[in-house]
Amino acid sequence: MIVLALVAPLIAKATGHGPNDLFQSQTLDSFGLPKQGPSGSFLFGADQSGRDVFVRIAYGARISLLVGLVATAIAVVVGTVLGVLAGYRGGWIDTMFSRGVDILVSLPLIIFGIGIVAACSGQQGCLNGQLHPGLPLVIVIVALFSWPYVARLVRGQTLSLREKEFVEASRSLGMSETGIMFREILPNLLAPLIVYSSLLIPSNILFEAYLAFLGLGLPSTTPSWGRMLSDATDLLDTAWWLWLFPGVFLVLTVLAFNLLGDGLRDALDPRTGR
Repeated sequence: MIVLALVAPLIAKATGHGPNDLFQSQTLDSFGLPKQGPSGSFLFGADQSGRDVFVRIAYGARISLLVGLVATAIAVVVGTVLGVLAGYRGGWIDTMFSRGVDILVSLPLIIFGIGIVAACSGQQGCLNGQLHPGLPLVIVIVALFSWPYVARLVRGQTLSLREKEFVEASRSLGMSETGIMFREILPNLLAPLIVYSSLLIPSNILFEAYLAFLGLGLPSTTPSWGRMLSDATDLLDTAWWLWLFPGVFLVLTVLAFNLLGDGLRDALDPRTGR
């Protein structure tokens, strides 16, 4: 999938079909319905606008992987910092953090995602005009609802690690709290963070697909697997290739990252040695 995303421009150049190039005279019938299924000229057929489905799937891989990787990276950084701070300091900081995370986790994600996109759809945008509908807004929404799960994991691990002997030894030697949190505790969180991040990426890819399926965040000209599935809902019985190929690639991508996460967990957890 990564290779497919990287070579998307080469695929478009080789086929002569850009992601938004229209070939209506070749691919649509007299009623304006897609008639061009998979063939030598259009490997995965053409959609109802006359665009090459294979080229759009390749460009859609870029969107899905970019949102999954960048949003997960933001969520991991924010969740790790807040989780380590709350777990190590404890007291009222931990209490406020835990209740805030509980509130965020209980929110209906799709409904709030719709609300955020609607709020940023005006000419002024959001955050003093810094965010408008598009890829950055989708990344922000996905990261916003992902970091609480990372923070919960990190907090729980930190509560256990702060009682270990090596932390007591560092404290007795006069190391600052910041040094203990980020030089002693954080390195011991890398293995579970790597595993959880690899499992969070497919969830974020699906979240982006949900938003795109509802027509939120990304413009219609931006290739997205969720948008392609949404566009195919009215043509399920006449143009099967419009929903089959985007669905297959979405399933394979999510499955691949889940298998990667399982493999990393087996490799990094000594208790699961084979």
